[in-house]
Amino acid sequence: MLTTLRNAWKIVDLRKKIFFTLLIVLLYRIGNVVPVPFVNVDQMSLMFEANLSGTILDMINMMSGNAFSMATIFALAIQPYINSSIIIQLLTIAIPALERLSKEGGEEGKKKITKITRMTTVAIALLMGFAYFWMLRSYNSQYSGMLLMRSDFLAAVVIILSFTAGSTLVMWLGEQITEHGIGNGISMILFANILARFPGSIIAPLWDMSFTKTPSQWYWAIALLIGVIALIVFVIFVSQAERRIPVQYAKRVVGRKVYGGQSSHLPIKVNMSGVMPIIFAQSIASLPATIAAFFGKQHGWWSTHVFGSTTWPYTVLYLLLIVGFSYFYATIQYNPVEVANNLKKNGGFIPGFRPGKPTSDFIRKVINKITLFGALYLGIIAVLPIVLGAVLKDSSFSFGGTSVLIVVSVALETVTAIEAQMMMHNYSGFLEK
Repeated sequence: MLTTLRNAWKIVDLRKKIFFTLLIVLLYRIGNVVPVPFVNVDQMSLMFEANLSGTILDMINMMSGNAFSMATIFALAIQPYINSSIIIQLLTIAIPALERLSKEGGEEGKKKITKITRMTTVAIALLMGFAYFWMLRSYNSQYSGMLLMRSDFLAAVVIILSFTAGSTLVMWLGEQITEHGIGNGISMILFANILARFPGSIIAPLWDMSFTKTPSQWYWAIALLIGVIALIVFVIFVSQAERRIPVQYAKRVVGRKVYGGQSSHLPIKVNMSGVMPIIFAQSIASLPATIAAFFGKQHGWWSTHVFGSTTWPYTVLYLLLIVGFSYFYATIQYNPVEVANNLKKNGGFIPGFRPGKPTSDFIRKVINKITLFGALYLGIIAVLPIVLGAVLKDSSFSFGGTSVLIVVSVALETVTAIEAQMMMHNYSGFLEK
């Protein structure tokens, strides 16, 4: 990775793209601390810490780099865009017109899909901004009217539109990185948000456990540090792991030339669904606690012993949802019948299996096995913070496995994108000579 960055720095074009990306990220981080009008930021942070930890809002706060808990203009961050992309992706499979537009529309079809995604992002941002204001109103009375400086109609419009405009601007900044920077703009913003929480999530708790506890728990700090490093290595290993199905292409004679006859493989990622099953599962598992938190009624027996994010019913439901969504997302991303038909059209076959249905059945069987392993892997990553919190009851360690998974995945994607651009630059230099 360091070698790739060092080599990329020597190329003028890539150096400009890296500078541009860093500039956009810096502008985003500056906007991340600009508060929305009519909101008491100090009281908002205290309210969030006391009432909303353990809900889906906690995950949104992690993705926004703590901007959500401080009610800044970028509080919604990239969440509306991510939700919009997922919705349009699912609708593309369900609605034939959108499916034709994405597959057969070419460049013009992609532009229309992008336009629809942007419009959906604005609509979701408006809805989330209204929900945020409603939450502020629900808690305003509990904090003696100190949460909102004004709660009239004008204040509501300003707050909601500020959140919506901020989310739209984040989407635009991400697109600028994708177009003029090193690529993966939305992922880069998410990467920066999670890294911004690193000092408070790891360094501060480790310091607290090593020097301020009585007696000192430095051995736990060392164990945690080793555990984080081992988790990162584990995530990198699984992220790059794949199952390669051997494929043989038959020889074809066209005129006087012979084509085909070579051996290849069909790569299937072990974790083909990425972090999406965790996000879906956490959204649904935290839904009761989130609804209660929105209306200021998060205290009670059910919230403490059943819906709480550290209870065993929540943990079991969380694991089951991760497994279910992993299979669902794998089904959406990988169609065995389509893959088998494409192999048949190109004269390819899997040794030991006839083209057509036998090939698709074999591919489906392999995908089911790999998806199960990937789902268990995601389950371990997601449940690790809960187990860690149960072992270290008085620790404030909050850097979860989901954060590590996102950071490592984005870092690997970025390195791959830089290597691809370096390869294109080398090819262009060769052609110019």
